[in-house]
Amino acid sequence: MTLLTLTTPLLANGNHWHHFWLWPLIPLAWLFVIFLAFRFWGPRYWRGRHERPTDSALRILAERYARDEITLDEYRTRVAALTG
Repeated sequence: MTLLTLTTPLLANGNHWHHFWLWPLIPLAWLFVIFLAFRFWGPRYWRGRHERPTDSALRILAERYARDEITLDEYRTRVAALTG
């Protein structure tokens, strides 16, 4: 049996046509669910995927150098140690 032969009696029956106007809402509901998934979980996932573990350490070193907490020689030595 094919899907068409299984659904034809259902479509021919008058009881299944009352809410035919709702069919456009189903794809819209799925689009809304996908939008919510990307809105709330997407940025966290992608932000963490592009940042290497040493990026935050390099950023902290740059901030410390900008505040004059470490000298230029210390900064260069530590950056060289982090980047290998």
